[in-house]
This record gives sequence, structure tokens and C-alpha cells, in this order.
Amino acid sequence: MSEHLAVSATKQDDLKQVIRKLHGGATVDEVRREFAKIIKGVGAEEIAAMEQALVNEGFPVQEIQRLCDVHVEVFRAELGKGKKAASLPGHPVRTFLDENLEARKRVRNLTRAARAWSWRADSSERLTAFRESLDALEPILVHFARKENQLFPWLEKHGFTGPSKVMWGKHDEIRAAFKEARAALASSDARSSRAAARDLARRMRVMFFMEEKILYPTALARLAEAEWARIRMGEDAIGYAWVKPGAVWDAGLVLAAEKAAGRDAGPTPDSSYGASGAKAAPGAKAAAREAAPVPTGGSAGDGGVSDGGAGGVELSTGALPLEVLDRILTSLPVDISFVDANDRVLYYSDSLERVFPRSPAIIGREVRNCHPPKSVAAVERILDDFKHKRRDRADFWIRMGPRFVVIQYKPVYGADGSYLGTLEMSMDASWLRGLEGEQRLLE
Repeated sequence: MSEHLAVSATKQDDLKQVIRKLHGGATVDEVRREFAKIIKGVGAEEIAAMEQALVNEGFPVQEIQRLCDVHVEVFRAELGKGKKAASLPGHPVRTFLDENLEARKRVRNLTRAARAWSWRADSSERLTAFRESLDALEPILVHFARKENQLFPWLEKHGFTGPSKVMWGKHDEIRAAFKEARAALASSDARSSRAAARDLARRMRVMFFMEEKILYPTALARLAEAEWARIRMGEDAIGYAWVKPGAVWDAGLVLAAEKAAGRDAGPTPDSSYGASGAKAAPGAKAAAREAAPVPTGGSAGDGGVSDGGAGGVELSTGALPLEVLDRILTSLPVDISFVDANDRVLYYSDSLERVFPRSPAIIGREVRNCHPPKSVAAVERILDDFKHKRRDRADFWIRMGPRFVVIQYKPVYGADGSYLGTLEMSMDASWLRGLEGEQRLLE
């Protein structure tokens, strides 16, 4: 969580100076420029961590809260200069573009390392440089996952599905290109390794063009500011490639402004800087849960758990407070997703150790759009078999790097036999494969 982030001592001292000036009577406008310098290149989570460190040191919370007013003024000032929102640090498009800027450098490093590798005396050293340059580029796959799980669902709400499906297919081609390059390196085949690196670099350059000339301009034209704010709220659940969002463009401020203008009826998260990530919970705590805390059925006095009560959920064998039920689901050693009878995602468990990336944007999404194009036919066949009771499960197991992942789909039927939906369960079963003998006592 934010309090565990590394805090820059210099920036924290600078932040103290701003707070002292506010406490001494300085106006928001007088410290705005100073605050803008502090947050330049700093993620919202780091700001939250600095604030928490100041609270721990005894700074009055009321004074720190006034920083929110300063932040609002910085946000307005940047837009007032005629800058587009998408150019401000913190906006999802700005983050995507910053990642592309870094990726371009790494693509160039990869192609240089590929050309340099030969079978001369120093070939082993150059082979290592080649492998390291490939490793350095691979985080771009997180960039792709964020597009697939955050940007694409919002575009789908506007009927923009075809181009995003095509781009997802291109993502998979690049993923395959990474595997081919690694296989060639493992075989120590210089010629095929260089060819694989050139192919990967070419595909990456095509992707840069598709994103920057087609995807992002189209998305900016179609999506409202409140929708970009919702996208930003779920990004931390997926992660970033090399860079972190800045803190000038703030999703919480955008949502508050849109709501005040009557353009967004959604809930505004409960944090001093809105959806900036300041209150990240265990795992990648979904923004939806942050915005609408679940009630509990336990005793407020001693933290105990009741047998359900007013806040409880009646189950077939007992009852559980809603918060406890939620925590049980997120504590299971498996990822759970549930698709309803209309083939839309109704739920996923935001567990600490996810196997596959998930974010709040997936809720309500048609399950066919949650998979790469090459997998859609298999998904449709499984769902159709479940609906017509031709099978009662579908099991898969795959290798994901060092992990051995087991995926199981099971249909869920009502008491009358009607199809309610499909449960997907995924788990890293690597540790199970290594078990031998017995363990009957706790060690």
C-alpha cells in the first residue's frame, strides 16, 4: 500500500515547506508553482506516501488536506495554458505515450545487440547483451495488457470493437515473437536469433504507429473525460511498463468536476486525491469496492463476526457478513471469475496473487471480448456446451514462464436446473506438482 512506498526525502522536505507556508498564511496561489515542481514526474501514490509520512511525523492533517486545494489549482492552471488533458502526467494516454517513448529506445537497443552478436571470441558476452536487451523490452507486454483490460472495455461501450480486436490479435503476434526470439537464443542460433529480433522490432514499430496514429486519437474523440478517469482508476490493478502515471491530471478531480456539472453520476472514490491510488488495498483493490464499501454484519465493538444479521448473506448452509464473504473469496488460493447467463462478466475475485490481469473495467463486459480473437471460438464452444449440458467442466493447464497454471471452467445451475452462468477458476499449481510423501503435522 502507499505507506510502504519509498519516499523521496528531498521531495518530502519540499512538501513540508509548502505546508509550513500554508500554515503561515500563504495562499494557494502563492504555493501553486512550488507544488507543481514537486509533483513533476512524481506519481500520485508517491504523493500519498509523502503525505502519510508527514502525518506520521505529526503534521496537522487539516494542513495536509489543504494540499488538495493546491493540486486543484495546479490542474486548472495546466489546462488554462491551453494544454490538452491527454498531455498531462497522469492521463492514461500520456502514460501510454511515455511507455512507447521508452519502448522505442529499447527496440533500438535490441536491434543493435542483435547486429553485434557474432561467433567471434567475444560472442558469449554479446549473446548476454542480446538476451538482456530482450528482457529489457518485455515489460511492454504489461502495456498491452492494460490496453486490453482497461481501454478496450470502455471503447466497447461505444460500439468500437472491431479495431480493438484486431489490435489484440497483433498483441498476440508480438507475444509469439518474443517466444520465438527466446527459443532462437536458447538454441544459440545467431542467424535465426537476429531474424527473430528484426521481426520483433518491426512488429513493435507497426504497433507504435497503430496506437499513436489510430487508437489514441480515436479513443480521445470517443471517450468523455469521466470515462478516462474511470480508466485511470483501474490502471493500477494491471500495472505499468517502466513508467508510473504522474499526478497533474487527477482522476478524482475530473470525476468531481464532471459530477458537479451533471455529466457523471458515478461514485467518487473516498480519498484526498480521488482515484489517485492513495488508498490501494491488498491486491489491486478494485476501484468499485473503494467507491462503495461493503457493509459488515459483525460487531462494530469487538470486530467479531455475527451469524449474518442485517448485513449478512443467507447461504445454503449458514450466513456470512458481506465483507467476510468478500474477503473469503479474495483469500482463496485461486482466481475466480463468474460469467452470467447472458455471457457478461459479473464478478472476479481481486486476490493478492492473481494469475491473469483483471480490473474493474471487466465488469459487465461480454466474455467474448475478454479473450484474444484466436481463443473466442473455444470460449463460445465451452459456453454452448454448458448451456446445453453437454459437459460439466473444461480443464486446461499451461506453462507461464516458471509457473504451471491450471484453469478450470464449470457451469453453475439453479435449483430448477436452469443455467445461471459459468465459473472460471485459475491457480498457480506449481507447488502442488512438487509435493511428495505426506505431511500430517504443522511445521
